[in-house]
Amino acid sequence: MNKRLIHRYQKDISDEIIQSDLHPVLKRIYSHRGVSSLRQVNYSLEHMLSLDQLKGLDLAVSILKDAVIEHKKILVVGDFDADGATSTAVCLRALAMLGLNNVSYLVPNRFDFGYGLTPELVEVAKDFQPDVLITVDNGISSIQGVAAAKKQGMQVVVTDHHLAGKELPDADAVVNPNQPGCDFPSKNLAGVGVIFYVMLALRQALRKENYFNAQRAEPNMAQLLDLVALGTVADVVPLDENNRILVQQGLKRIQAGKCCVGIQAILKVAGRDTANIVASDLGFAVGPRLNAAGRLEDMSLGIECLLTDDMARAMQIAAELDQLNRSRREIEQGMQQQAMQALEPLLNELGQANLPKGLCLYDENWHQGVIGILASRIKEKFNRPVIAFASNGDGEIKGSARSIKGLHIRDALEAVATRYPGLIIKFGGHAMAAGLSLNEKDFEKFKLAFVEEADRQLNDDALRGVIESDGELSGDEMNLQLAEALRIAGPWGQHFPEPVFDGEFEVDNWNIVGEKHLKMKLRSADSDHLIEAIAFNTSADELASADGFIHAAYRLDVNSFRNQKTAQLIVEYFEAM
Repeated sequence: MNKRLIHRYQKDISDEIIQSDLHPVLKRIYSHRGVSSLRQVNYSLEHMLSLDQLKGLDLAVSILKDAVIEHKKILVVGDFDADGATSTAVCLRALAMLGLNNVSYLVPNRFDFGYGLTPELVEVAKDFQPDVLITVDNGISSIQGVAAAKKQGMQVVVTDHHLAGKELPDADAVVNPNQPGCDFPSKNLAGVGVIFYVMLALRQALRKENYFNAQRAEPNMAQLLDLVALGTVADVVPLDENNRILVQQGLKRIQAGKCCVGIQAILKVAGRDTANIVASDLGFAVGPRLNAAGRLEDMSLGIECLLTDDMARAMQIAAELDQLNRSRREIEQGMQQQAMQALEPLLNELGQANLPKGLCLYDENWHQGVIGILASRIKEKFNRPVIAFASNGDGEIKGSARSIKGLHIRDALEAVATRYPGLIIKFGGHAMAAGLSLNEKDFEKFKLAFVEEADRQLNDDALRGVIESDGELSGDEMNLQLAEALRIAGPWGQHFPEPVFDGEFEVDNWNIVGEKHLKMKLRSADSDHLIEAIAFNTSADELASADGFIHAAYRLDVNSFRNQKTAQLIVEYFEAM
């Protein structure tokens, strides 16, 4: 294989796992992911991490408790992605459930204000005349914005999950598992997970005040887990044990039809069966449609979809979100073509294998809201960290970065900023994704500096695509029973990946469906039975030299067609043998 195929190694398996009635293949898969006890895959809410170790929680709850009891005005400032939208919806819905209706929200338009609580956004916020301002999924880097809000007499509670910089905002309370000194065991909560914990703690504090009575029933915060699951999956945070509990519990509510009508509506326009969805449906069907509002227009549209309890209204908004997502795809495809044209001279001169270890791309006509997706697509194609830039129209350009294993992109940007002071105006993000701003005139200088840093951190092996396999399946194991068992054994996601297997197959026949998907019937070496397989967005060119045999990496999945279920292989990668 041109890509590196690595077989995951089996870690120590406890007697509990060995003696369980789990399918043998599932025992192997769990072992590869470090699962040593059934407790780690028991996603009951009672196993959630407790509130106690979240630094700043007591201060935040004290402020919010007084606000609820005294009916103060609260303004929630969100972010323009799916995590920000779900965080905003969780906060507003939770406060309403607790009896506070004097709550508004504000989400910055990325084109006018950029990311986070900025002083300019505070100028808008003050028109709401809030007593308390809560940030969700942002705020940890909003030094000036928090100062401006406090100057206006607002109490400020920051809830965030992004990595903290050298300076923290001077807020009245900061709740962020990634702030210095926070001992919360999971550093992987999404923004929506953080605000969910804050709301749980607020309910607990109000209970101690005997706030709930016959006229005001104590709310069930589990009703919000559909939103928590959506934001967690859409933000692609690592699915550690605690996040898997949040996601699985949210999925169960959605499957049972107990989710908000906005999620139901988006799933419906996406053609997904609510009763059978899995985590990937949230990531690939709901998340992109929600994000389309923030990318192309205003995330308020997405938030309204998650806040409404009127199905007709939800369906109307979901249809608008679906149309925005179609427009986003068209814009993205055009930008991809332009990016490939820009890279063509380098490819002709150096060949794909010798491209720079980091790629920076800029076009003044590119859409700010789509550069993150563009960076992801180019990263996937060339397996290199990529930063795509678009013009801000004022001499600045904004970049969206996506990275590969081996290069922590936020740390790489910090290294560049340290080595070349003043080159980067601002930056922030995670290991795999980040955002930044530059002066347009500094683009070429930054490009050289970024390539220099990528050269320093990445070796040639890191630039080869890696496929991690859970080993081979026998022909007899490629059946519907195992496919369904794997489907419900998740939730699968970042750092708890969906099982991938590999093996050698004979191609019995093939055809192209939907203009760009390769459908095949395959026979494994140890079986006479054929199994359906499909490779999405793949041409048949590779089959030309296959002489009927391929080595494939694949997922075993369930194909539902006309109320009939069959096992099928989703081929991730294959090579001729």
